[in-house]
Amino acid sequence: MSRAAKVSTRLDTALGWSTDRNAWLSRGVRILLCVLAVLLFTGPLITVFSGAFDVNRDPTQFSVIPHHPTTINFEEGSHKNIWGYFANSLFIAGGALLLQLLVSVFAAYAMARKKFRGQAIILLLILTTMMLPEEVIAIPLSLIVGDLPVVHWNLRGTLLGVILPLGAWGFSIFVMTEFMREIPVELEEAAKVDGAGELRIFARIILPLCRPALAVIAVFGFNMIWDQYLLPRIVANDPSDYTLTVALADLRSDFEVGPGIVLAGALLALLPSLLVYLSLQKSFLRGITTGAVKG
Repeated sequence: MSRAAKVSTRLDTALGWSTDRNAWLSRGVRILLCVLAVLLFTGPLITVFSGAFDVNRDPTQFSVIPHHPTTINFEEGSHKNIWGYFANSLFIAGGALLLQLLVSVFAAYAMARKKFRGQAIILLLILTTMMLPEEVIAIPLSLIVGDLPVVHWNLRGTLLGVILPLGAWGFSIFVMTEFMREIPVELEEAAKVDGAGELRIFARIILPLCRPALAVIAVFGFNMIWDQYLLPRIVANDPSDYTLTVALADLRSDFEVGPGIVLAGALLALLPSLLVYLSLQKSFLRGITTGAVKG
């Protein structure tokens, strides 16, 4: 191997370390750093899992391995309606995500494949909604939920009151718009020549090509909806209307609730996001990679 090739190889590795067989020091340091990174990111997750299945009344002492494996934390949590909160969260996340995907897809199709006046202004307004903190819109949102315009419905104390405000998200619309803009127009023109209508073109050509982008907005959208805290509190009339995220905050401040029940709830709150990511992992990574390449 030439000197230039060796220099190139060293510069292509992390931190410029050598990858030669005799470079045991750099290889050992890399392994050590990888182990530390794994412990740093997985340590809290393992602790949550261990604490959820262990009997521990001391909130200052946790272990990686349960000393007395048991499911009593989940049984005691059921008396605190933890499964009811979990069901509320699942229903809200599923309904809001479905609505969000529909709104994002149709809005992005109009923004990316159609031309009309004020298009740039509308996209700017959509992006502006991403810059407003939840605290700023809390009072207006509370008034709207209490008296929905036009139909004058009171959505307080209902799951629909949480789902509707989450049905549109500027980030999802923006991602879908930019992705659809990269789809060649020639595909639509060829389909129109073959006699395909606009709805068929949208369903058979545009949507299948947008699967990576759909996975991206599904993962991010689900996490955004699942982690909602302020909106469920605004809409709820009774603690039984809370989502799991809101309920966990109250359980932490309840001195009668042990740390095991809180960790059991935290484990339940963690699993759906993890399952959504794992089920969409390939398409999600493809969508992220595609966006990076286009950028």
